[in-house]
Amino acid sequence: MVLRLIQSDTYQLGFAITGGITFLGVWAFACFQWGFLVGLAIGWLPALIAGAIVGALWPILLALLVVLLLMMQLFPESL
Repeated sequence: MVLRLIQSDTYQLGFAITGGITFLGVWAFACFQWGFLVGLAIGWLPALIAGAIVGALWPILLALLVVLLLMMQLFPESL
């Protein structure tokens, strides 16, 4: 079951989109945090690791986002 999910086109597309956005965000954060040259030179390594992890877990993140949006619609006064 899990192997079929990983081989599906939808999962791979979500992995690429989520992982790519995370990679660019972490790399940009590294450039701001450590300076442009150091962040550009070695910031890709933590960005690659974070992008791979977040990309692999994107269905969980999507489910959490849906729950958060539903809670915002049902209980707007609590936020």
